[in-house]
Amino acid sequence: MFFDPQYRGILDKMKYGNEGKGRGKNRSALTQMSEETISIFLKEIDRVLNSNGYLFLWVDKFHLIEGVTSWFKDSSLEIVDMITWNKMKIGMGYRSRRKSEYLVIVQKPPKQAKSTWRLHNIGDVWDEKVKKIHPHSKPIELQKQLILATTIENDYICDPASGGYSVFQACLETGRNFIGCDIAFGDKD
Repeated sequence: MFFDPQYRGILDKMKYGNEGKGRGKNRSALTQMSEETISIFLKEIDRVLNSNGYLFLWVDKFHLIEGVTSWFKDSSLEIVDMITWNKMKIGMGYRSRRKSEYLVIVQKPPKQAKSTWRLHNIGDVWDEKVKKIHPHSKPIELQKQLILATTIENDYICDPASGGYSVFQACLETGRNFIGCDIAFGDKD
């Protein structure tokens, strides 16, 4: 399962004041998810995820520092690892400029690694530049490797906040079945 919630934490905290202008136009057009909504999604993910199945949760630096454990309060899911994605381009920030996003790896009990993680070539820092087709475009090659590491051909992969549908593309390229959806954003000019 992959989940990239549309959270507002950093935008609300920093109060940049430029939402909807220039680069932020598409991002601000996306429907926002409250922490309560994110928790509801995680509770449902916990309900449908197979035992010792994985959830790959995208978070930004703000949420990494603030913590996301409260999002899991009504679930059995447990954080087991994290990958830092080096986007290879500089983004926003008042002090240090954001160049990374974080993929929190969560597992439904019973926690097992050897029998559930088949590849051992995925580093905890992943360099991949992506072509931005959506405000939250994600690295297809990393997602492909994670799918290959944790599933077998014809398994189902779910992405309830699909955005640019990069997980769908990764499923096509790895022979997995895809279930996903997203709320349309902004004008498609």
